[in-house]
Amino acid sequence: MQYIITPPQHIDTRITLPASKSVSNRALIVQALTKEGILPENLSDCDDTKVILQAFSQPSDVIDIKASGTAMRFLTAYLCLSQGEHIITGTERMKHRPIKILVDALRYLGADIDYIGNEGYPPLRIRGCELEGGQLVIPGNVSSQYVSALLMIAPILTKGLDLKLTGEIVSRPYIDLTLHIMHEFGVAAEWTNFDTISVKPQQYTRRTYTIENDWTAASYWYEILALQEDLDGEVVLSGLKDGSRQGDAAVRYIFSLLGIKTNFARKDAEGLTDATLTRHTRMLNRMDYDFINHPDLAQTLIAACPVLGIPFHFTGLNSLRIKETDRIEAMKTEMAKLGYVLQSRNDGELSWEGERCEPVSLPVINTYEDHRMAMSFAPLAIKLGEIRIDHPEVVTKSYPHFWADLRSAGFHITEVE
Repeated sequence: MQYIITPPQHIDTRITLPASKSVSNRALIVQALTKEGILPENLSDCDDTKVILQAFSQPSDVIDIKASGTAMRFLTAYLCLSQGEHIITGTERMKHRPIKILVDALRYLGADIDYIGNEGYPPLRIRGCELEGGQLVIPGNVSSQYVSALLMIAPILTKGLDLKLTGEIVSRPYIDLTLHIMHEFGVAAEWTNFDTISVKPQQYTRRTYTIENDWTAASYWYEILALQEDLDGEVVLSGLKDGSRQGDAAVRYIFSLLGIKTNFARKDAEGLTDATLTRHTRMLNRMDYDFINHPDLAQTLIAACPVLGIPFHFTGLNSLRIKETDRIEAMKTEMAKLGYVLQSRNDGELSWEGERCEPVSLPVINTYEDHRMAMSFAPLAIKLGEIRIDHPEVVTKSYPHFWADLRSAGFHITEVE
């Protein structure tokens, strides 16, 4: 299935964003560790969260997390403390996404884990047991989700956990988000040095918890408004927090460089508010940015900048190689279809210095089973007149009603086989 997307002439819309899957998935794991049955409110309805909910609500010897890397990492750590034996598996792509660093760390803490297939990759067989904890050293430059998975189970370990991270620490805001949610549930967990986090043995506190909406999902609406030439355009995004702990709240600052201003309305009792985006004259001639702390925003900017005629040099992209697809190669391939030649180097850098190639006639954007490919390319219809997206259903991984929201904003979407 493909979607052919054509844009409206004017954008003036109000959008209810999906709940944050990053917050939802962490809150679900922490709530489960309280041993109480209270689900967080305003949970994300995305695929990543659904597979975690299913793992908790429908106990089975085999847990299929499908394409969710977050669920694979968080549940692997959680199951090590859970009674019984489980097999955790996923899609074919998931079976090629590395998990050795996390498994080695958990084994060091005493976990009983075996690889069923290839060494270092899912699926895994896990037999739950009590873990002692103590001191642990792991690389900090691969995935912050390994760190978060270990931190969330740390209070349950009999000796707690002193976790030291080596190398450059990627996606530090996501680690801080995990610590913040742990704090919200009554656990003391702190950075005791620039590279070390300490968590003493303690109990999580039972409480009600409301999930804020997703700043990463907001990035596609920032992109839409940045691509518009109409200075009267406006997008209102509900359910966000000014001062959010979500790392991708940085999108408001990044897109301010592209002429998008963000204004917040009065907060409600939960600290949630409306963010109003408006378009202003853009002055930026090129963009140089390090995405080390928020790599999930990278595709949005990689797609938008060339179409806006803005050369760029982006760094901190190493983790994009091990996402749902190799996002660096995927972006190079799909942007070339549109006539833009991107250059990569050092495994974590991508740039565009204005080089063009002959665009493909009626290009179709391959989504590579990656939700962010579909959502970052769809807004380009504004500049290109139309764009075709293959397998558009991939957006259910994080933003299930993305296409419905585009339609409500005036985009015309035609489905073709």
